[in-house]
Amino acid sequence: MNVYSDSQRKGFTLLEILLVIAAIGILAAIVLVAINPNRQLAQARNAQRRSDVNTIVNFVYQYSIDNSGTLPTGVDNTLKNIISSASTTSCTIIGSVALATNVADFVTQVVPTYVASIPRDPSVTSAGCSDYLIQSSTGNRITVSSPRAELSATISVTK
Repeated sequence: MNVYSDSQRKGFTLLEILLVIAAIGILAAIVLVAINPNRQLAQARNAQRRSDVNTIVNFVYQYSIDNSGTLPTGVDNTLKNIISSASTTSCTIIGSVALATNVADFVTQVVPTYVASIPRDPSVTSAGCSDYLIQSSTGNRITVSSPRAELSATISVTK
């Protein structure tokens, strides 16, 4: 019968340490998959896009009310990118929508009376473009949409 003294059994074996590290790694991977930070960030950007689209529709609608049903300059039945800076005259292509010359420039008409500044898409790269699209239809119904919506979401508001 072997008897071990306290001085001979004072630490962890290499196998015990490796098992603990492996267990921690597996738990960390499970937590990371469950949380999915990229999806969470995409959902946050989409929430911002929904808020921005509603803001744009509301201030265009308010402008129309205050101006006897007249829409801001540049809003018509053609799909257009909304300019977010008075010094910008064109925007880049968004997805499959070519908007290089199709812009709605009504910054000076609505800022600061109806909105502090034109909202911009959270992932926008061009300095003067909002990367939100606007179009009016029969009866001055306004549709504002976000072509950069993530996670296969469709973000569009018609009022």
